[in-house]
Amino acid sequence: MTSCQWQALGTTVAVVVRETETLVRARLAVEAELEAIDAACSRFRADSELSMVNAARGRPVRGSPVLIEALTAALRAAELTDGRVDPTVAAALVVTGYDRDFDAVRGSRVRRLRAARVAGWRLIELDRDAGTVRVPAGVSLDLGATAKALAADRAARRALAASGTTGVLVNLGGDIATAGAAPPGGWAVRIADGHRAAGGQDLRLTSGGLATSSTLVRRWRRRGRDAHHIVDPRTGTSAREHWRTVSVAAATCLDANIATTAAIVLGAPACGWLEDAGLPARLVTVAGAVATTAGWPA
Repeated sequence: MTSCQWQALGTTVAVVVRETETLVRARLAVEAELEAIDAACSRFRADSELSMVNAARGRPVRGSPVLIEALTAALRAAELTDGRVDPTVAAALVVTGYDRDFDAVRGSRVRRLRAARVAGWRLIELDRDAGTVRVPAGVSLDLGATAKALAADRAARRALAASGTTGVLVNLGGDIATAGAAPPGGWAVRIADGHRAAGGQDLRLTSGGLATSSTLVRRWRRRGRDAHHIVDPRTGTSAREHWRTVSVAAATCLDANIATTAAIVLGAPACGWLEDAGLPARLVTVAGAVATTAGWPA
């Protein structure tokens, strides 16, 4: 096996392939996929399709197949989680201070933290046949909760098809997708609370996807109060911190990411919710206590 890594989409990208000679082609395929996702779904690019939807003031906007797939994924996430993962949280993110790329947020001067009403995902009008989307004037979308995981799934499939490798793993800052055949014994994966966190657990992933959501990264402090990037749509503010990290394994990285985000918002009841869904998960409380569900390995 061989691998490479670089920075993109505000995070670290890693690609692992089984055959050394396929690595360059796999990386080029992943880079192309990430550029397509960024051009379609970025909230921080004025020229992105999502920015055009948010600026349309209630008019329908025709989207590319990438944007339509990303919006379909976001609406599915909202439906599966009873709105706990909601793409209409953009205004809430803005008023809490997350109104630009995160590197700029950390250095900004937010005078106070506020709450903004979350419009609700049912207001989104997506016409898949016509390839159009419309949101009411004043409603803004953010696909951060699902688009990166979708990008990992799409990138893994694209790398497998384009590179000639027999198996590939793509890791987008903790959103992990696999495609093709795993190496003997599975893909070696280490999960932790964050990119710089100690501890964690070593796993072997044989198929599907794995995602980790954490309140320890993408957080900022202003005027004596903390904020992080996972919004509770019920309050319009950062979700109350019961779990500091949630990791979930599922058939796809997207499904795993939907579950991790919803679990952070749910708080303590997330264990029962994940168990009922049959999703193997590892949850770490703010105090560091670890809980697992649905056969997560010891």
